Amino acid sequence: MARPSKYSAEFRSDAIALWRASAGRRTFKDVAADLNVNPETLRTWVRDADGALAGGPAPRETHSEVAWLRAENARLLKAEKEWQLEREILRRAAQYFAKEMK
Repeated sequence: MARPSKYSAEFRSDAIALWRASAGRRTFKDVAADLNVNPETLRTWVRDADGALAGGPAPRETHSEVAWLRAENARLLKAEKEWQLEREILRRAAQYFAKEMK
C-alpha cells in the first residue's frame, strides 16, 4: 500500500498552475526549487494532470462520488428522454402545419 502524500491536492494543483503559467520561461527544476519539492515530483504531477485532461486514467473516486455520479447520470438521461420527446412533438407539429400551408 502506498503511503499518503505529504502534499495536499490544493498544493499540487497550485504547483501545476504555477509551472504552466511559467512554461517556456522556467524549467521544472526552477519551479520545483521555489516550491521546495523534487523536480521529478512536479513533473509527475503535471504529466498526471495532462493525462487526466487527455482522457487518461482517472483518479479513483470515493463511494459517495460514485453514488453522486450515478444519480446525476440518471437525472441527465431522464432529461434527455424528455427533450427527445419534445423535439419529436415539435417535428410532427411542424410537418402538420407545413402540409396545411400547401
